[in-house]
Amino acid sequence: MGQILEKLQGKQWREKQIRKISDRVFDYYTNESGRANMTFEELYIAVLLIYNDINKRLPGPHFDPPKKDQIKTLMQECDMDLNGGLDREELEEFVTRLTADTFVYVTQGLIITLAVAPTVAIATKRTTEGVPGIGKVVQKLPTSIYASLITMGIMMIQKASE
Repeated sequence: MGQILEKLQGKQWREKQIRKISDRVFDYYTNESGRANMTFEELYIAVLLIYNDINKRLPGPHFDPPKKDQIKTLMQECDMDLNGGLDREELEEFVTRLTADTFVYVTQGLIITLAVAPTVAIATKRTTEGVPGIGKVVQKLPTSIYASLITMGIMMIQKASE
């Protein structure tokens, strides 16, 4: 039951983030133009801005935006009323499809870092307690602080390897 609730909350969080992104983009472009939908040119610029936002805010690797022809194809798939532009609901569906792989990749990376790193830290703490010179220092550190330091170190290594 707990896992189902966590998945639902994660899905709701993701949907809320997508709605925020798409609403902000849609409001910006429709207020600028006075139209009720976005053209391909506006959408292409918006995609570049969305990916810039994702790359600035989310930990993990840098994500390259899709190519123009991929955006055009996805736009046509999401343009339900076939008017050549995207309204608010169509844009939300577009952003959902556009970012699906990105959110999955970031989530997997966070889970690995935040779940595996503390376990590795505890195992290495036990191992290093017997090492002459540093063993006494490691023994004096509380496990929670040691695990936090190792987790931060792993995150820094991941960031540096990008």
